Amino acid sequence: MQLSVATPTMRERGFSLVEVMVALVICAVGLLGLAKMESLALSSTSVANSRSLAAIEASSMAAAMHANPGYWSAGFAPATTLVSAANNFSTALPCMTAGAGSCTPSNMAFHDLQQWAIALAAVLPGYLATITCSTTGFPVTCTIQIQWTENAIAANATQTQIGALAAPTYVLYVQP
Repeated sequence: MQLSVATPTMRERGFSLVEVMVALVICAVGLLGLAKMESLALSSTSVANSRSLAAIEASSMAAAMHANPGYWSAGFAPATTLVSAANNFSTALPCMTAGAGSCTPSNMAFHDLQQWAIALAAVLPGYLATITCSTTGFPVTCTIQIQWTENAIAANATQTQIGALAAPTYVLYVQP
């Protein structure tokens, strides 16, 4: 009985260089996709942080409005109050310090707006806050609107074109 040993042919020797290159290209595309998903997740975390800080700051101003009904509910508030880096109520009288004398409701409101402007500048870059109150009718209703700039990554070309991530806005309706 004669044993024959099969000799490998050219097709059975292993991987060719073309196959290895195709596998590397497929892996590279997959890793690029993972990197894009990671950058979107990091950007989304930053966006969510900014939006939650805007909600907290709007709620703090609403609480200050509830604490001072002599100004906000009595109709003394102007129809529109703008708060920004340029208009930060830096000339407000110091109502909360000892020996400041009597603190009128309007002085208290200006002090609250000053403190709110300082807090907004610390947490939201490039903010513009608008407080709009109805001057007619009872009860008085107000809208607190905060706009800010944020650095976000668009998930696709459509978000970049429509500017969905350009200037987010948070709106809170208040009845002081």
